[in-house]
Amino acid sequence: MISIGMSDRIIRIAVDTMGGDNAPDVLVEGSIVALYAYPDVRITLVGDKKKTEDSLNRFERSTPPGKSAEFLKSDTLSIRDRIRIVHADEVIEMSDSPAKAIRTKKNSSVVVANKLCRSGEEDAVISAGNTGAAMASSLLYMGRLKGVMRPAILGVLPSKKNTIAVLDLGANPDCKPEHLYQFGVMASIYVSNVLSYSNPRVGLLNIGEERTKGNELTTNAYGLFEKSDLNFIGNVEGRDVFEGIADVVVCDGFVGNVLLKVSESVFNLFTHKLKKKISDKFLTKAAAMILKPVFSEIKLQMTPEDYGGAQLLGVDGVSIICHGNSSPIAIKNAVRVARHLVLEEVNDQIKSEISKKSSERNE
Repeated sequence: MISIGMSDRIIRIAVDTMGGDNAPDVLVEGSIVALYAYPDVRITLVGDKKKTEDSLNRFERSTPPGKSAEFLKSDTLSIRDRIRIVHADEVIEMSDSPAKAIRTKKNSSVVVANKLCRSGEEDAVISAGNTGAAMASSLLYMGRLKGVMRPAILGVLPSKKNTIAVLDLGANPDCKPEHLYQFGVMASIYVSNVLSYSNPRVGLLNIGEERTKGNELTTNAYGLFEKSDLNFIGNVEGRDVFEGIADVVVCDGFVGNVLLKVSESVFNLFTHKLKKKISDKFLTKAAAMILKPVFSEIKLQMTPEDYGGAQLLGVDGVSIICHGNSSPIAIKNAVRVARHLVLEEVNDQIKSEISKKSSERNE
């Protein structure tokens, strides 16, 4: 888990306030909570100025949770002094075609936020809006890191043993073996820095454990991983993902997105069935009240709130894509992760490692 302390550097983060199911309120409230927690952060709220201002005025009058001891002891600027608003009068809706929208809605909140990052005014971008548009605009305006063939979406999921990283979750439905190999390199660096895992175990998602199982993509990718100095443990099957056998699970975006959506659906089904059974009898209702704190803790472990959102690895900047129904705490934690990625210069580490491994393979 991230445990980095306060820094002398000012971290500037652009938050797309118009993306998500409950925009702008959730984005604004989450940003305020983050500012209380991290005095070295400055936030730019990008979106409709009036709506964002109205939301800011409402939440600024309340006392947000999560005030840190560091903040209370420090002689910092006020919350309002650490926020600026950049007006963007267009919104890319969930139903919009991402590629078309970023071309036609050039003053949309997510596009403007990414432009600010490209110009150097901001260090990171956070959006809870249209995933495709967030990804496409980051790729268009930030560009790819040198040596990276395909950026990929990394998400963190729970397992029996620990938290695991899975990528790609949808950015690249069609991949080459070299793409999967680079995903493993990028994810290993991310997991080492953000989750503090030493020598993370990398597994290739496949239909069997044997080296020869799978399609042409996975069998050829296996060979690349096998020859590398990554801690490659071989193929992992779908049933192994949540066992925690691997710290990093690599797959193409088509498979990864299906895995993500199915896992979310299974959790929702289990919750639905549990609630139905509990409500059937008085004794089970009483037992549920006693176990409510346990259920709440499990729910927190099964949702992405603690990690804020998915990271678009491989772009020349920090781009975090949050779930559309993210809570203020999820937004606050997205700020935390973005701040950490900037301070630890994870992108520089990825560039260095990609360059080194590319040279090794060409020798």
